[in-house]
Amino acid sequence: MPRTLSVIKADIGGFVGHSAMHPEVEELGRERLRDAVESGMLIDAQAHSCGDDLFLIMSHDHGQDAEVVHHFAWDLFVAGTEVAKKLHLYGAGQDLLVDAFSGNIKGAGPGSAELEYEERPSEPVIVFMADKTSAGAFNLPFYKMFADPFNTAGLVIAEPLHSGFSFEVHDVKEHKKIVLNCPEEIYDLLVFIGSPARYAIKRVVNRATGEIASVSSTDKLSLIAGRYVGKDDPAAIVRCQGAFPAVGEVLEPFTTAWIVEGFMRGSHYGPLMPVSLGDAHPARFDGPPRLVALGFQIADGKLIGPRDMFDDPSFNNVRQEANDVADQLRKHGPFEPHRLPLDEMEYTTMPAVAAKMSDRWAEM
Repeated sequence: MPRTLSVIKADIGGFVGHSAMHPEVEELGRERLRDAVESGMLIDAQAHSCGDDLFLIMSHDHGQDAEVVHHFAWDLFVAGTEVAKKLHLYGAGQDLLVDAFSGNIKGAGPGSAELEYEERPSEPVIVFMADKTSAGAFNLPFYKMFADPFNTAGLVIAEPLHSGFSFEVHDVKEHKKIVLNCPEEIYDLLVFIGSPARYAIKRVVNRATGEIASVSSTDKLSLIAGRYVGKDDPAAIVRCQGAFPAVGEVLEPFTTAWIVEGFMRGSHYGPLMPVSLGDAHPARFDGPPRLVALGFQIADGKLIGPRDMFDDPSFNNVRQEANDVADQLRKHGPFEPHRLPLDEMEYTTMPAVAAKMSDRWAEM
């Protein structure tokens, strides 16, 4: 029987500023999830945080986009917002962009990544949680995992992977999608995913088996709200082993501090730093952007874990690299390439400044 793993997240209040999540808000999430498991609505569930975002990891039999699951998550975020307001946390409820739930959490502010799957005899998955970055942050890592044989040896030497993977890419501005098959359409794929501000990989599928290998959230808050509301802080789920990359191949892309958009006010480029849960509370210039990897074995729908996959000294070098890159970029201050290009800042106050100065520009 198909099962569903849903990761639904939202920023409902930061402690202090945008740096972390208050323990009371996270504990409310855990209590609500325990009640949902005890009632039988969910098979299993956990609440975790990365930066100031609450991530709900839920295993259930209701399928993707199930109203009962999405409504539950929405109500939990609303309740968490009330706690955040009581504690005067920063930006309480900032990701809740509509007044009331209307059947699905998509377009309401919170992000979601949902995986429907047939559970294998051994089902290892990794849930990625990011903070201070955007929906396209997984483009380059997903490419490395599922299309780059220099990263994933299985593409060459493992028969279940040798036929390659297909990539479903979303145009988040035009609300369109395309599926590209690799390896033969790698160059076409790179044309789009090399522009992660507009194009984001939603899911990856094993072409030989038809099984979904990974999913990510592609929600762009500024496009929903029509104004600057912070970065999107995406989530992703990746299946491992067998017909998918091995655990080590899934983690290997994060040994480089890739440059992503986000950082302070969601308006700068910065290095993505893989960290343990204990270090997932960025403070320096609201960054550098952070990424947590939680590993689970799924057993009859139960979440066995998590194992904190980046809590490993082998990632110390990339963490130092991220700090060095952050130092270099920060020295640019308000200049590109640290600040995002103007066309990527259209949802900040920049249009108002341009309008105010419009009559002062003269022909050369």
